[in-house]
Amino acid sequence: MSEELVDEVEAINSIYGPDTLTRYADSHSGPNENSPVYILTLPAPEDGSAPSSSTTSLRLQFPISYPSEPFTILGIHSSGEHGKRGAGARDLNLFSTAVGEVYEPGQVCLFDAIEQVKELQAQDHDRAADDGSETGDAAHDQFEPAPDTHASSKQLSSHMGDVLDEEPPWVLSAPITELKSTFIARCAHVTSPTQAAGFVQHLLSVDKKVRAATHNITAWRIRGPNGTSFQDCDDDGETAAGGRLLHLMQLMDLWDTMVIVTRWYGGQKLGPRRFAVINAAARDAFVNAGLVANDTTAAGSKKKGHHGK
Repeated sequence: MSEELVDEVEAINSIYGPDTLTRYADSHSGPNENSPVYILTLPAPEDGSAPSSSTTSLRLQFPISYPSEPFTILGIHSSGEHGKRGAGARDLNLFSTAVGEVYEPGQVCLFDAIEQVKELQAQDHDRAADDGSETGDAAHDQFEPAPDTHASSKQLSSHMGDVLDEEPPWVLSAPITELKSTFIARCAHVTSPTQAAGFVQHLLSVDKKVRAATHNITAWRIRGPNGTSFQDCDDDGETAAGGRLLHLMQLMDLWDTMVIVTRWYGGQKLGPRRFAVINAAARDAFVNAGLVANDTTAAGSKKKGHHGK
């Protein structure tokens, strides 16, 4: 860990509070020891539009060469105890945009990025007030999952436009309805984290029904060149659901594949049962895509829900 990063952690915590930038427990040893993962809790908006309990926290991984090379935004760690639906995705997108604007090789950038996020949040709040809309409802329009690469946001943006011109080759599951909640999974072949992020962006930009859903839970696993690999997930407010999807893909040994499970909440809580339904929908999409045999286990999982048309 570079001296610049040590100084930056101390400075950020002295400015915004002692727990603003904290070392992620799992990165103290093992393969991440020299590329530590930190949890950055974004400060609450100064206009009071959101309480401190609803602030978003992000996972950042710093290479040993930081700040000569940019850190990686791994994704959302938490959307806060009282966060609005979609707020985490919005803040993730704002932070990625801010980093792309302020990062310069050799210069630490977290303070500038945080201040830029605060400005962007204020602009979003002003626009929402002018439009008479909730900022949380607009968040899905801006959703851009963080790629699991060491490319800066500037580099990511330069490729994103090409990806969004493609029509993703989605393979859908059958809809599953459970206590008035409806679940549909989509899977697709992908070859890079940037492409996976672009497919998510494309879906949310063209499908209003998906964009308005309660959750769009995402996971992907991709083999890279020279034995490298990428995997990531996003709960989109459904805590632990993305990690469970990713674990399912690991158990099934699926690679170069992404999945999105969309849930429309029906007003009745499912409790832990929702995780089984989410995974059942994902597995059905994998079966329909020919990635796994349609065995009795899959059939048994689907029987537990009621399939709509």
